[in-house]
Amino acid sequence: MPISKANFRFLNELRLHNNREWFADHKHEYGTFHEEVKALAREVEVLMNEHDLLAGGRVYRIYRDVRFSKDKTPYKDYWAGSFRRATALLRGGYYYEIAPGRSFVAGGFFGPNASDLLHIRKQISQDPEPLWEVLNQEDFKQYFGGLKGASVKTSPKGFSIDDPAIALIRQKQFVVEHYFTDAEVLSTDFSQILNDSFRAMRPYLNYMSEILTTDLNGESIV
Repeated sequence: MPISKANFRFLNELRLHNNREWFADHKHEYGTFHEEVKALAREVEVLMNEHDLLAGGRVYRIYRDVRFSKDKTPYKDYWAGSFRRATALLRGGYYYEIAPGRSFVAGGFFGPNASDLLHIRKQISQDPEPLWEVLNQEDFKQYFGGLKGASVKTSPKGFSIDDPAIALIRQKQFVVEHYFTDAEVLSTDFSQILNDSFRAMRPYLNYMSEILTTDLNGESIV
């Protein structure tokens, strides 16, 4: 099921009238368009399971958690969802947001814990070439350009500023992103467009999974 123009009109109106009174008057529309996004997610999950192994997906609720936020608007003005990879050997995840003028996919490792982060850095420092090869693949560069996410300014503790792989070792997050035009999102083949983006991401996730599930000698740790 494609995303409709009416869905985008709803999100635009919600952005302008982000309050409980307006939402209560339009909750029936919310239900319709939320189902539209869930149908899209089901289509994408079927396509993705042809080239990856998923443990399921979810479409997030539109209600915001405002407890710890300065922004007290009660609703998100976008749709969001994710897919989890299956088994301990397949690490990383797929994420997407849909909104007029700012739809995108993202994936990778948004907040690796301290142990995983140190392990990633040690693996990269020992042999950065396989990761560089993945990042320099034409398909990857076309979709994502390079790694995104927070990084340290100098060098992490225990690593030399002169390490040849310091540009990668500085990363605290290992995230990739790709943005879509509204025309792409509203097209009848957007499920395939989403799937193609996630498939382009998969070699990166596969390699990061490999270094997270093996020790520095290449032996399995799972």
